[in-house]
Amino acid sequence: MALFLDQQFAPLPDTNEIATKTFLESVSHLPHFFDCLGSKVFAPIKADINGNITKIKAVYDSDPVKYETLQQILLIEKSIYGSEWPKVGATLALMWLKRGLRFIQILLQSLVDGERDEDNPDLIRMNINKAYEQALKRYHGWIVQKVFKAAQYAAPCRSDFLKALSKDQEVAEEECLTKVRQFLINFTATVDAIYEMYSVMNAELDYLV
Repeated sequence: MALFLDQQFAPLPDTNEIATKTFLESVSHLPHFFDCLGSKVFAPIKADINGNITKIKAVYDSDPVKYETLQQILLIEKSIYGSEWPKVGATLALMWLKRGLRFIQILLQSLVDGERDEDNPDLIRMNINKAYEQALKRYHGWIVQKVFKAAQYAAPCRSDFLKALSKDQEVAEEECLTKVRQFLINFTATVDAIYEMYSVMNAELDYLV
């Protein structure tokens, strides 16, 4: 399970502030998650997440002290961009990134909760569909939705997916799921904190792509 556990997300402080450097180090490994889904259909999602990480990193690297936390990035960009905010900069990149992170979180949580399609219990199609419906679908036009529909049918079976999460090592399913549960603790808390930040700052946008 080295794919995830090598880069555990840090626990959040009581303030729920998220250190930008630590966050970027952790999320930089997550695009490989989509390689575990086994199909090139998921490549655009992986590329989108990589691109948004790069944009946030560029802002952070321009002044690591000034942009020490994700909260500071949003506050400073709001003052810089005025009426254009939050449609610009790292704020926009993080808005889309958090949706990709939520997709991963819901998919993994659905797996560890034991949710299965009774007609196809060996497939993860239902888990992917749940994650897509809850995290991404409302932001996608019908063309992108059709791409995702195709992606669901290209997804690997449950055992192959868990093996891929374990970097193709032979690991017992329950051992793998236990490690996923461990990963989800801080990961979920971080994603929830980002969503809360966007809600409090009224920075969420609902346009379609």
